[in-house]
Amino acid sequence: MTTDKRSRDYPYRVMDSSSVAEVVARMADEISRVHEHDLDRVAFVGIRTRGVHLAERFVGRLHETRGVTLPCASMDITLYRDDVTVQFPPLTAGPTSIEFNVTDTCIVLVDDVLFKGRTIRAALDQLIDFGRPAKIELAVLVDRGHRELPIQADYVGVEVETSLAETIRVNLTEEDSVDSIEIVPLSETDVPDGEE
Repeated sequence: MTTDKRSRDYPYRVMDSSSVAEVVARMADEISRVHEHDLDRVAFVGIRTRGVHLAERFVGRLHETRGVTLPCASMDITLYRDDVTVQFPPLTAGPTSIEFNVTDTCIVLVDDVLFKGRTIRAALDQLIDFGRPAKIELAVLVDRGHRELPIQADYVGVEVETSLAETIRVNLTEEDSVDSIEIVPLSETDVPDGEE
């Protein structure tokens, strides 16, 4: 699914709750198909905040459909950002909780929005500090383009065409009491978790 930016009113609804649920299920099923023969070696790491909730949903779906319970961890990449020294006020890092051995594991890194690619670069740097995974894959709910680094997702929920004057608002029930994806003007919102 791709949306275009021609003459739209804000907030522009890309997905409602049922559409988000369908996309999350489809992505989990795609991961299951890709790892049909080695699913027991897969673990999920969600980037705080909404990436963690998406990772937990993937794990839940795979438990329902495949009967497996896969490891799921959370990561805060704040101190690995390439702009951490120029932020004012100073950034405060949240906890990172990876309680399994990442070495020789296939890690599915999960975030809500893929934009410039800098959040993912920071996540890769942090993840490598925990060990040497056999493979790292990337799953994102929204790919909005405008990449500044050569990073692409392996699993994409929806591709959304946006201008740099717009931003993506991902709402998840765990944080926002509703599931939805909207496009809003950049001036109306702070930059969300995955908007780098």
